[in-house]
Amino acid sequence: MVALGCLLLVVLPLLGFMGGAYLGGGNATLWGAGIGLVLAVASCALAGYALVQASRRR
Repeated sequence: MVALGCLLLVVLPLLGFMGGAYLGGGNATLWGAGIGLVLAVASCALAGYALVQASRRR
């Protein structure tokens, strides 16, 4: 689960960058990459939180 969050830190900003370049040009690439990064960090934080909660229940 944590490995998926770390992989998403690379994949989602790149997908946002490519999607922004395809749809809107220069400024949209930065917005797309930023949105992808925010989603990836949120996903990684959620995975880390779930891991901490699972370890505390033991």
